[in-house]
Amino acid sequence: MGNYRFILSGGGTGGHIYPAIAIANELKLRYPTAEFLFVGAKDRMEMEKVPQAGYQIQGLWISGLQRKLTLKNAMFPFKLISSLIKASSIVSRFKPHAVIGTGGFASGPLLRVASGRGIPCVLQEQNSYAGITNKLLKNRVAKICVAYEGMERFFPKGKIVKTGNPVRGDLVKIKTDKKEALKFFQLDPFKKTLLILGGSLGARRINQLIEKELPYFESLGIQLVWQCGKLYYETYKKHHSANVKVVDFLNRMDYTYTMADMIISRAGAGSVSELCIVGKPVIFIPSPNVTEDHQTKNAEALVKEKAALLLKEAQLETDFQTVFSKLYESEETQLALGRNIKKLALPEATKHIVDEIEKLL
Repeated sequence: MGNYRFILSGGGTGGHIYPAIAIANELKLRYPTAEFLFVGAKDRMEMEKVPQAGYQIQGLWISGLQRKLTLKNAMFPFKLISSLIKASSIVSRFKPHAVIGTGGFASGPLLRVASGRGIPCVLQEQNSYAGITNKLLKNRVAKICVAYEGMERFFPKGKIVKTGNPVRGDLVKIKTDKKEALKFFQLDPFKKTLLILGGSLGARRINQLIEKELPYFESLGIQLVWQCGKLYYETYKKHHSANVKVVDFLNRMDYTYTMADMIISRAGAGSVSELCIVGKPVIFIPSPNVTEDHQTKNAEALVKEKAALLLKEAQLETDFQTVFSKLYESEETQLALGRNIKKLALPEATKHIVDEIEKLL
């Protein structure tokens, strides 16, 4: 049977949206005549990103609970009831054969309704510390696909399958020549290159750090590709030079990862999974402003395997140069970190997740 119907739900951040799109693309490869519908939160980025990827999406009026007493929190019960009613109507009309949730608030009402009607549901948890929506749904779904060991802390052991996180297909088979990659960025082939990744919007604290440390990098003779993010490009583009390439966004990730000798990055689940496949030495500077501080926990899981270095934002002023110079000065450390992080890569993650969905059809 090829005429399957799938609903995918996840959003709020790219970390939930892109895995859902990757899973849909793999299902489409296997079932070209299948029908797909995405369900997201009305005013979040999935309403733009999913149609760009070629899929239909419907929005629920839902948002998370704030940590303090706000008007938004007072509205939450009404939003939840409205979302459950709309989710019920979507499921009745679309009649899915399977529903896949990748985290984010919109997936809560949808998977609750679908699982209540006996439709097979699969969760995909990207982080080493499970999100609240996925924790609430754990007893209602058939399978939970995870990327880290030790997830029985959050989920029933019998439902867990370690698959890894979906990553962009072009990264799994990078075949780019380093000379070509350096030429693309107009970099010096005789200098070490540091890549700074702050996510698509940028990371304010990392940008402040890099600006402050520019004289230090210059003293080491290092060249930089500094992705400062769309929100910060106007502030930092003045530093663009032969040795410091300031960009708002990086499109050619194959060239980007090939030319880098060392990387400084946030520790979102998607970034961590990509960097495992790339296999370069990384210093993670996790964002402390995320739910349950899950970026720090993602980075700690790699540090435990001697696969990355971790610097918390609170330590940047005091410890950055010490940690960076240890990495920069030791070829041995660079090679060991690159080797160990690559061992943790799960490049076939999307295929394995879809294998699990297939078993339920």
